[in-house]
Amino acid sequence: MSFVVTGATGALGRLVIEELLRRTAPDEIVALARDRARAADLAARGVEIKHADYSRPETLQGAFAAGDRVLFISGNEAGQRLTQHRTVIDAAREAGVGLLAYTSVLGGPTATFSIAEEHLATEQALLASGVPYCLLRNGWYHENYTGALATTLKTGAVVGSAGEGRVATAARRDYAEAAAVVLTGGGHENTVYELSGDTAWTMAEYAAEVSRQTGRRIAYRDLPPVQYVALLVEAGVPALGAQLVADADAGIARGELSATPGELSRLIGRPTTPVAEAIAEALKGLEG
Repeated sequence: MSFVVTGATGALGRLVIEELLRRTAPDEIVALARDRARAADLAARGVEIKHADYSRPETLQGAFAAGDRVLFISGNEAGQRLTQHRTVIDAAREAGVGLLAYTSVLGGPTATFSIAEEHLATEQALLASGVPYCLLRNGWYHENYTGALATTLKTGAVVGSAGEGRVATAARRDYAEAAAVVLTGGGHENTVYELSGDTAWTMAEYAAEVSRQTGRRIAYRDLPPVQYVALLVEAGVPALGAQLVADADAGIARGELSATPGELSRLIGRPTTPVAEAIAEALKGLEG
């Protein structure tokens, strides 16, 4: 039995591997990656690396073994994810894995924004497969916003289409820690966790916190979805991605990413990382 992480060289996957290395021996960890070269640093630390590509079913044959506890990180190719995800689920079922923990979206079937559609369909496929599952319904990351701080400071504005809606973000490392807890702990089979930050905030409050920490006047500029999509496309975001981002903001405006059930902090045994701390960390990175 091994602890297997798919998409292991992505931002979340790497953090999960780090958390697993704190909890278990490197030779008990398997990292699945499309590009083995990108995982060379993990191999150097004793982690087993296997090539696996969601779009190539043959690469998933032998990726899992009976009893493996697997973190299945969702793909990032919108419109193709359901087909890819079914391939992963089929391979896990055929191998007889002990647990398949899937990174879904906060709210599951109650989320009506477009990004949630493929997640919900994947959840249904996983439940129908008979594989022991754990649904990790992740909310938004702080990094969704702090990753754009350079642009925010350059333009003097946080731009979006979320109105006065609240979003309960947490740090990516908080979600990674929760995933590692589930993989290495007991009693998580056939469970659902609604994971989000302890506090929900509005975009205007986020802009105010950036202002406070920088001493600069940063405003929240709320745009109609059509204008927001156009702005994102002008900035280089592909049209489909821009539409998904704006549609998710509409979901935030409806309150669909504001839930604070406290399940993330309970899993990791501590409060989730405050957004103010994430802003400070990102600003320090910009200074460096």
